[in-house]
Amino acid sequence: MEKRILLEKRGRSDDEITELILDNCRSTYIDGLTDSFTALETLSLINVGLVSLKNFPKLSNLRKLELSDNRISNGLSHLMGSPKLTHLNLSGNRIKDFDELQPLKDLENLEVLDLFNNQVTLIENYREKLFQLIPSLNYLDGFDKEYVEAPSDEEDMADDGYQQQPSQFSINGIEIDLDELEQFEAKIRQKRSKEQSGKQTTGDIIVGLSEQGHLERTNSNPAAASCSSSSAQENDKDDLDLLYEEIQHKQALARANEEEQGRKRMASFLSVLLMFTTLLAFINQICYRGENQLLEDPLIEDVDDVEDDEKEDDEKEECLLGKPSGDSKAGVKVNGATAPVESGSVVAGGDLSGEVRIE
Repeated sequence: MEKRILLEKRGRSDDEITELILDNCRSTYIDGLTDSFTALETLSLINVGLVSLKNFPKLSNLRKLELSDNRISNGLSHLMGSPKLTHLNLSGNRIKDFDELQPLKDLENLEVLDLFNNQVTLIENYREKLFQLIPSLNYLDGFDKEYVEAPSDEEDMADDGYQQQPSQFSINGIEIDLDELEQFEAKIRQKRSKEQSGKQTTGDIIVGLSEQGHLERTNSNPAAASCSSSSAQENDKDDLDLLYEEIQHKQALARANEEEQGRKRMASFLSVLLMFTTLLAFINQICYRGENQLLEDPLIEDVDDVEDDEKEDDEKEECLLGKPSGDSKAGVKVNGATAPVESGSVVAGGDLSGEVRIE
C-alpha cells in the first residue's frame, strides 16, 4: 500500500492531495497512510483485503470513504478521527450485528451509508433500527426511509455542469445498464418488503384455514393439488426471475444467430472453393492439350525431314560412285579386253591404255 500511495502522489506533498484511489492494492491493514494528508476529501480502498481499520489516520477533511469488498468485521471506531465524513460504503464486508455499527452513531455528519452483502442486513427491521441508530442518516443502501432512491453520482455531476456516460457492461452481446439494474433491484426489494409486511398481518389469521382447506382438497382431488402447487410455483416467480429468463432467452437467440451465420459463411466458402477447383481443373486441361499438340507437330515434321535427308544422301552417293540407274553392270576394257567392275570398285595400279568403255 505504501508504494501505491507514493505512485498516486506523483511528486506532490501530502497536504496537497485531495483524492486518493488505492483500489486493488492488496493489503490486510492500513500502511503508509498518515495524518499528514490534511486536505484529503475522498479515499477509496475497494477490494484491498482489509480485515481491520487499525492504524486508520485522523483525516479531518475526509468526506467520502469507500471500503467495499473487503473483510472488515469490526473496528469502525477508528473512523472517529474523520468527523466530516458524509459518505461511507461498507458493502461486501463481514459485519454481522448492530454492535459492530454502534461507533457510527458518533459521526454526526454521516448522510449516506451502504451495507449491501453484509449479514447485518438480514436482521429483522434492519433499516428502521439503523435509521434510529444514526439520526443524521438520509440514505441507507441507496434509499431513504420512504424507499426513495438517492441521487446518483452522475446526477450530481450533471448539476455541477459535467456529463458522464452511464456505466454499462455486456454479457454475450447483451448490453445491461447498471443504473437501470439497480433501480430494478430497488423496486424488487420494496415490493418484497411490502409483501412481507402484509403477510405478517394477515398470515397468522388465514394460515389455519388455508392448511385445512389445502388438506381437504388434496385428499379429495390429488390432481387438483398438483396443479395448484405448480401454479403456486409459477406465482412465486418475481420480476428478477423473469428478467433472468429474458436474458437467457436473448442469449439463446444470439447463439442461434451466430450458429446460423457460421453455417452461411461455411456454405459460401465451400461454394467459392468448388468454383476455384473447377476453374483450376479447366485451365489445367487446356494447358495439357496445348502441350500435346506442340509435342506432336514437330515430331512429324522431323521424321519427314529425316527421310528427305536420307534420300538426298543416297542420291549424292550414287552419283559419286557412278552407279547407273537400273540393274546394269559395268565393265572396263583394257587393251582390248573387257573386265567386269563391281559398283564402287576402283581400278588401281599400272597405266591404263586403250579405250575404257563401260558396258
